[in-house]
Amino acid sequence: MSMADGLLAFAALTGFSTLFGAMARGTGPAPAGPHHAIPVILDTDIGDDIDDTWALGLILKSPEVDLRLVVGDQGKSLYRARLIAKFLQAAGRSDVAVGIGLPPTRGVGGQAKWVEGYDLKSYPGQVHADGVQAIISTIMNSPQPVTLIAIGPMPNLAAAFAREPRIATRARFVGMHGSVRLGYGGKPQPDAEYNVKADPAACRKVFAAPWNITITPLDTCGLVQLKGAKYAAVRDSKDPVARAIIENYRAWAAAGGNPQRADTASSVLFDTVAVYLALAEELLQIENLGIRVTDDGMTVLDPAARPIRVATKWKDLAAFEDLLVRRLAGPPAP
Repeated sequence: MSMADGLLAFAALTGFSTLFGAMARGTGPAPAGPHHAIPVILDTDIGDDIDDTWALGLILKSPEVDLRLVVGDQGKSLYRARLIAKFLQAAGRSDVAVGIGLPPTRGVGGQAKWVEGYDLKSYPGQVHADGVQAIISTIMNSPQPVTLIAIGPMPNLAAAFAREPRIATRARFVGMHGSVRLGYGGKPQPDAEYNVKADPAACRKVFAAPWNITITPLDTCGLVQLKGAKYAAVRDSKDPVARAIIENYRAWAAAGGNPQRADTASSVLFDTVAVYLALAEELLQIENLGIRVTDDGMTVLDPAARPIRVATKWKDLAAFEDLLVRRLAGPPAP
């Protein structure tokens, strides 16, 4: 299936053809409403690398999306849940449910300073103690197909599929995973990308599930970084989502020993590309490739493996950066 055929097929399935066409052409989002918005679940290891926070912000500034649930994955589950809840509350989006990943474990990461003193019990919205069951219930109870965006290692999703295999028939999967032809920093050799390497067995289970799968590997997501005027537009924005992102970025940079990093440029924004792929694909080249996950976390090209849809090259990276800036630095979505 070609990139265009895949996009149109999903658009036809969900009734979003006008919305997807406008987004893919770069003309901006189509008017959003209760009958247009795409039901979305975000599974994230937010609180380690800062790019997850940017991705969550992009989702919240995308009116095509009806964000139903955000679940923290890959340990540190209470820290991640608190970070998700405080960010959603700062954005005025406590209508979104928060899920605690399994098992409920402590530990913190680079954004601990930003979430210091925040009590999860104070979150005005719903908090699910069993985030895996929340994923299952959200998918199975949705009258529309759900888009599941995964931007971290996937023990939660492997567990969800083991409990209820039917979720794969009622959802599509979009992930930031792997390294096919390029590695970190665009180097010409693939790497064992972290989201796969951290739990190869879970990744294999998720990739084997019979849902529509689209991924952005390092080949494309590893090239995204805002610099100069583009970064400054987000850094200096008064929008509450942009402010929360930059506050977290400053905390993360300071925790890493380089607080000045947040003054001039973003880090590499891997996960934002998965969010874009949940909405449109026009700016990327998509290939159907057989991908085999090895025990050491490599995603190897293998014609005998199940084909999945892989964003392998940018058609217009600058246009994606511009879109990212317009969304995050602009006024709140209507």
